[in-house]
Amino acid sequence: MSTGYLFDERFLLHHAPYEHPEHPGRLEAIRSLLETEGLVSRCVPVAARSATDDELLEIHTTAHLAAIAATERVAFAQLDPDTYTSAGSHLAARLAAGGLVDLTLAVARGQVDNGLALLRPPGHHAEADRAMGFCLFNNVAVAARAAQASRAASKVLIVDWDLHHGNGTQNSFWEDASVLYFSTHQFPFYPGTGGVDEVGGGDGRGFTVNVPWPGGMGDAEYLSAFDEVLLPIARRFSPDLVLVSAGFDAADGDPLGSMRISPEGYGAMTARLAALAGGRMVLALEGGYDLEAISRSAAACLRVLLGEAAPAAGERAVSPVAARILDVVRRVQGPFWPEA
Repeated sequence: MSTGYLFDERFLLHHAPYEHPEHPGRLEAIRSLLETEGLVSRCVPVAARSATDDELLEIHTTAHLAAIAATERVAFAQLDPDTYTSAGSHLAARLAAGGLVDLTLAVARGQVDNGLALLRPPGHHAEADRAMGFCLFNNVAVAARAAQASRAASKVLIVDWDLHHGNGTQNSFWEDASVLYFSTHQFPFYPGTGGVDEVGGGDGRGFTVNVPWPGGMGDAEYLSAFDEVLLPIARRFSPDLVLVSAGFDAADGDPLGSMRISPEGYGAMTARLAALAGGRMVLALEGGYDLEAISRSAAACLRVLLGEAAPAAGERAVSPVAARILDVVRRVQGPFWPEA
């Protein structure tokens, strides 16, 4: 297996002058563990480069690009109660989006088998016209459109296992039947979207699949969501490429949520997705704020990408509330995927 690996020191230029959950130490902790365990040396390095206006405009508005570019002129700006910029944030965000485009194209074209992108700032909350939820540009959405524009992939599956619902990604493809968006997330929780009944609109009805969980869900529940909902639908969809909004804030111990996924659980989810699209898959970092949890979880995923056997996840029985939620999701999606 050949695995592309994207990291750039300039992602660390994005920082706040006060304590903030989304800080450069997140990437430094992950990189340190991956290097210590000898995983980075087994990967193919992929360089970051700034996304072009044309690439970003496939998802974002001209006004939004201008607003983020303007933040270079000030040492610090608070864009909303959660989202900040420093003078280096615009560059970091451009590099994150452009680097992910290049890694995604390398995977889609068969130059590498799969990939891991350690990005900052994250992206899945960013809407077409505004930054929000720590996110400036929607990295995964931009990469999906770039893969389609280059004709390296026609149908793209986006799996979002971040603790929070990816409102920006969902809205980017709401009426698009060429992109299947699947999200597991804590609910009701920030940003308030991601209900079971949010299934897409127009030609995209049925191509948005949400699994909204209460707190306390772990390996058993998440793997059941994959086995009972995602994988049957994804096999029918038959994607050419899988992109993962790989937030690790649903990990056990994360300070912003109350989920309980183990590193082994993240590895097992990665292994299940590897059975789709001929293994053409890219994991792009989103959230995750406990340094040990995100580092160990990222390492577990990377080991699977590198061809190691998936670790054994916990055998705890699925909770009754989770079983009921999955039943509701299947009933809601049934008219769109009758044989899934």
